[in-house]
Amino acid sequence: MTGATVNPKVERLEAAGPLPAATGESPVWRAAEQALYWVDIPAKKIVRAQLETGRRTEWLLPEQVACIAFNRDGNVLAGCETGLFALTLGEAKAPGAAGGEPLKATVRQLAAPAFPHAGMRFNDGRCDRQGRFWAGTMVMDMAAAIPGGALYRFDSTGALSAPVVDALITQNGLGWSPDGTTMYLSDSHPLRRLIWAFDYDVESGEPRNRRVFADLHHYAGRPDGAAVDADGCYWICANDAGLLLRFTPQGKLDRQIAVPAVKPAMCAFGGRELDTLFVTSIRPGNGASEHDGHVFALRPGVSGLPEPEFAGQL
Repeated sequence: MTGATVNPKVERLEAAGPLPAATGESPVWRAAEQALYWVDIPAKKIVRAQLETGRRTEWLLPEQVACIAFNRDGNVLAGCETGLFALTLGEAKAPGAAGGEPLKATVRQLAAPAFPHAGMRFNDGRCDRQGRFWAGTMVMDMAAAIPGGALYRFDSTGALSAPVVDALITQNGLGWSPDGTTMYLSDSHPLRRLIWAFDYDVESGEPRNRRVFADLHHYAGRPDGAAVDADGCYWICANDAGLLLRFTPQGKLDRQIAVPAVKPAMCAFGGRELDTLFVTSIRPGNGASEHDGHVFALRPGVSGLPEPEFAGQL
């Protein structure tokens, strides 16, 4: 069963620079800067591309960084290897300069879960519509297929929850419906390939009534990072298939779009009208094409929603 294949123009984002990421993830559009941020997990970097100037900036962190969100002050909440961190990203002394060495970030740990296994880190994360930060963990050795990952909630008071969803192998795919009452979550491991939907209590931040939203064993690829558009449809990167899949709120696949990279990792809406879909990707170690690891931009004909900011101080 497949949805309609459409072919909007997909272009490599020139402002992202000529060098591919090893694992490009967590794209976040900052309207105040007209800039796209994302991370390169193993490179321990946060990257920014300012679209109007074409300037690229990098910040190097002391450990792997997997997901980021901003608060209203422009500070960053990041899910990393050993926990959640507050980051203040320094700026270059010469704002017009491009390139050069990565800049420094002020790093302060906020919270850390009790990891049940060695070799774990955070993975996919973002804020709900009320500004709570959600992020999940995983065992980095995916070949081991250890279901030791869990999903956590970090609220504006600085409290990290106990595991809200556990027994995850490779947590991914977080997203919320436009009204915030449905939460989406996926497990992208080849043994799982499932997307779940939950009823979401916007007051308490509690997800309930977990059910399968889409089983990607019936489609191409594995469900990686996601975005929700203004129509309430759920866009998922189909890793290993070079596709973006859009599911309606009823779980029906109604569109698929091919992208040049085999392993699209996460997507985010941005641009002045929030009508551009940015897609990060992974560069595999064996036989990568010239497109893998780059950032792409396309206009799918629908608009997205502003990325929620973390409601607390950092």
